[in-house]
Amino acid sequence: MSLLIAWDLAIRLGRVPLLPGPLAVARAIGELAQKGFLVKHVVASLFRVTWGYLLAVSVGIPLGILLAWYRRGGLALAPLVEIVRPISALAWIPLAILWFGVGDFSSIFIIFVASVFPLTVAAMSSVASVSTTHWNAGRNFGLSADQIALRVLLPAILPRLLVGLRLALGIAWLVVVAAEMIAVDSGLGFLIIDARNAGNRYDLVVAGMALIGTIGLALDAAMRRVERLRALRWGYAAAEETA
Repeated sequence: MSLLIAWDLAIRLGRVPLLPGPLAVARAIGELAQKGFLVKHVVASLFRVTWGYLLAVSVGIPLGILLAWYRRGGLALAPLVEIVRPISALAWIPLAILWFGVGDFSSIFIIFVASVFPLTVAAMSSVASVSTTHWNAGRNFGLSADQIALRVLLPAILPRLLVGLRLALGIAWLVVVAAEMIAVDSGLGFLIIDARNAGNRYDLVVAGMALIGTIGLALDAAMRRVERLRALRWGYAAAEETA
């Protein structure tokens, strides 16, 4: 609330307003809702993030676990991952449009590229952090490789892996906005660039920014709740004891 008051006072006292005031932004959000554009753009962005993120999870986490589990394969492929990983996801936009055209597939691909490598590295780091005591305990009980993976490895890496999942989700939400400014004709990113080009509607621009921040905060809060589930809380307790 204090931030909104300071924002409104800065606009009222400033001789040259650099931003629309909070009331103007609120009216712009109401205008979007009244015309049906609010739900349309929010749902479009969430749809792309959901599919791109889930594809990245289904590829990145198994890949990271395999690269850390089979060390020879990891040593062979890890340099390739490290070469591709620093490339900005936005650099893939021209290729995404060439391969998939302008539409949802381009944005989903860009989100996938942005999320899959952080998830791969997070999975590799999580497996590498598992204590040798856990591995030896599984072998001493005569567990097979599949049983060790399901009963020892996954429970051991899950708390640390959830941190990587949360960070990757933030990256996915960040990238979808940039991708929608170029590769599609809907979504919150498109709303911002279209409002700027269609008549300098900066109230709609800031409204889109506010919606992006609010939804991003909600997504992060949801992942934090998952991290703090009672079934996973042991991971953080163990980390605090060893710190």
